[in-house]
Amino acid sequence: MDRQTPESVVLPAPTAWPMAFAFGLALLAAGMATSGYVSMLGAVLALAGVVGWFRQVLPAEAHEPVSVEGDVPQVVTVRPLVERLALAPDVQRAWLPLETYPITAGLKGGLAGSVAMALLAILYGLLSRHGPWYPINLLSAGFFPAEMTSSTARLEAFQPAAFAIAAVIHLTTSVVVGLLYGAMLPMLPRRPIILGGLLAPLVWSGLLHGILGIINPVLDAHVDWGWFVLSQVGFGLVAGVVVSRQQRIPTWQGMSFALRAGIESPGVMGEGRHGEKKP
Repeated sequence: MDRQTPESVVLPAPTAWPMAFAFGLALLAAGMATSGYVSMLGAVLALAGVVGWFRQVLPAEAHEPVSVEGDVPQVVTVRPLVERLALAPDVQRAWLPLETYPITAGLKGGLAGSVAMALLAILYGLLSRHGPWYPINLLSAGFFPAEMTSSTARLEAFQPAAFAIAAVIHLTTSVVVGLLYGAMLPMLPRRPIILGGLLAPLVWSGLLHGILGIINPVLDAHVDWGWFVLSQVGFGLVAGVVVSRQQRIPTWQGMSFALRAGIESPGVMGEGRHGEKKP
């Protein structure tokens, strides 16, 4: 029996309020680095977005009928069989990557890279005759720019609060990037250092070059971009080497869905957790 095509269907009414709410949140955050008026505008826009969004769904969700034109198309294909990739012709599908690094590899790589970057930053401070605390104070200057920009002597002196904030920023960022390296390096198994030591640091430096004036104006005004890129490359090389030398572990993508879901029912799984055959 053929299905009859309805004249219209009822769909949720389109609304732009979620986009207004998201844009308001973005302005609210941007105002913290620019001006309080930007945050005020963002708060008003976000509030309007929330109210408008809720009015679309409460007390009743807004719908609108949409006319249907033409018959329901019949789905046909000229390829009744699934083509096999030459990479793995004996499996139903090719899962990539087949092996990956454990989380500990990313942690080790991030911590090792943080040490290399810190040493290069301190070396820059010594060679530029600003002292070893200069790059550390620049990193944390965005949290109290008025105090940091009062004199160059304050940027060159040791300040406990600035050191603590810089240490947290440096370690947190290094660990996060190290974890990303552990996830990305299996994508280039033959040349992991090209991605970790060159491509990623250059892309990261380019992104920071465009937004550093908003995130940390003091660092943007005093940064030596040659040394900055060198520090990023040093981090990438050390982190990439450490991560790539860790032993890989096989991914779960080649296992059955029952095994990945943890189902242990007779007749559903043919093997146990340790590979023994089940009766």
